[in-house]
Amino acid sequence: MLKADLHIHSVFSDGCCVPSEIAQRYMSLGFDVIAITDHCDASNLEFVLESLITFVDNLPKDYPLKVLPGVELTHVPPSKIGKMISLARTLGARVVVVHGESPVEPVAEGTNLSAIEAGCDILAHPGFISEREVELARIKGVRLEITTRSGHCYANGWVLRLAREIGASVVVNNDAHAPKDMLPYDVMRRVLRGAGADEEFISRAEEENERFLRSLISAGDSA
Repeated sequence: MLKADLHIHSVFSDGCCVPSEIAQRYMSLGFDVIAITDHCDASNLEFVLESLITFVDNLPKDYPLKVLPGVELTHVPPSKIGKMISLARTLGARVVVVHGESPVEPVAEGTNLSAIEAGCDILAHPGFISEREVELARIKGVRLEITTRSGHCYANGWVLRLAREIGASVVVNNDAHAPKDMLPYDVMRRVLRGAGADEEFISRAEEENERFLRSLISAGDSA
């Protein structure tokens, strides 16, 4: 089973660590795969991806951690999200996260729906997402995030309950901005349990997410 965190921030947005430190710290925690997904909008998307891709391209071939360059599209107007997702992928993003309608931030109404309709990979901390949106996420294969991050985590139980009832995919992430946020995988798993998941559900989610991770890795290796 691959241990992964697909939502991490570096100094290229509001994180405090350069990518090399992030990678080293996650390796020390026993992770197999991470995605560095800095906050982006139209003003910095190209710069962030170019910087992250340069970092990844300069890693040794035998580097023991798989690092995926990505973005978290943040406070982008809903009408522009689809275009920004397409542009991010064209520029080389391997993981596209959209900052969902968290209960603790003034995210524009309609962000969750626009992100799902456009087929982002992960909808981060989607807050009090609707049943209709969860059903569409199931159809589109968009993963709904269960987060360990304070504040954003307030709606974890709501998100997980609807995902279980409707059959949508979930993924647990740290949304790390600093070393103190880089929690071990077993702690992330406990957060998922705390949101209401039983061991059977967690094991199924891990199997499904491993297939997703391997598809991301193989797509990048063949590019």
